[in-house]
Amino acid sequence: MSEGVELHVAGHTVTVTSPDKVFFTTRGDTKLDLVEYYLSVGDAVMRQMYDRPVLLQRFPNGAHGSNFFQKRIPEGAPDWLHTTTVLTPNGTPSRALVIADLAHIVWAVNLGCLGFHSWPVRVADQDHCDELRIDLDPGPGTTYAMAQEAAAETKRLLDDLGTAAFIKTSGNRGLHVYVRLEPTHDSVAVRSAAVALARELERRRPDLITAQWWKEQRGARIFVDFNQNAPHKTVFAPWSVRALDHAPVSFPFPWELLPTLQPHDMTIATVPRWVDQHGDAWATMNDHPQPLAPLLDMVAADQAAGLEDAPWPPQYPKMAGEPLRVQPSRAKKPKPENPETAE
Repeated sequence: MSEGVELHVAGHTVTVTSPDKVFFTTRGDTKLDLVEYYLSVGDAVMRQMYDRPVLLQRFPNGAHGSNFFQKRIPEGAPDWLHTTTVLTPNGTPSRALVIADLAHIVWAVNLGCLGFHSWPVRVADQDHCDELRIDLDPGPGTTYAMAQEAAAETKRLLDDLGTAAFIKTSGNRGLHVYVRLEPTHDSVAVRSAAVALARELERRRPDLITAQWWKEQRGARIFVDFNQNAPHKTVFAPWSVRALDHAPVSFPFPWELLPTLQPHDMTIATVPRWVDQHGDAWATMNDHPQPLAPLLDMVAADQAAGLEDAPWPPQYPKMAGEPLRVQPSRAKKPKPENPETAE
């Protein structure tokens, strides 16, 4: 391995150790190549990640090696790093990295962080979410083409509500639709909006889309993972790089590319050139935050129709209004009446 490289980024000096260590095997992209990718799209990265706490997924030996999630900043971190206290679903506090500038990105990449998992809040106001994240999850038996069709249906619904939405690849097989929100509601309210949206999508396209939390009930349909909006949940951040050997990017793109764009087209080798030629498809997202009210109206309508809340993930405490948290096939069935004793 070659000696470390000192980079001067955003007023800080960050050393990239082992810069020629291969992180992605398909093209032989190195740690320094990954750093240079993030710097090349730095303005776009900062529009989305600035002032957000992030969870680091570290791959010290590159995408082909083992990995671990790191929420806590390690001992010996530079004193210029911005941090904040975040909580796990069970209430455990952690001192997490906050993306204050590109030097924070470079520092994390040097630790082997390939992609960043960001909170849907800015540190200036951690009590109110500024993002609704619609995770279109292609499970077993589904295709990327089905995810594309589900994304188009999602846009039609949000258009009907007068809500502006933006789309990106997940960096793997799925698609993520984002709504920049006015920071007026907490994550419990935003999750309830995601549940209502998922249910309405299922009503519109039951052949294609499911809002069923339990896998045994989904079938070969695209699952709208509403629980990605639950408190303290993170989602793979825009412009982040997946730990696959061809270095695919979670790529924000214009809606008109939805029918043709394939997720693995966009890598650390192709994204900088695309952005240079076409710009950042999410450049105006922060200019027009959207109200949550139209989706909360859908929540109220579902409640009026007698619908319970959807199940929460297992690591969360029992939540108000939640149905029995047990998969249907394991739920106790009522005993049949004995005709000799029934009235």
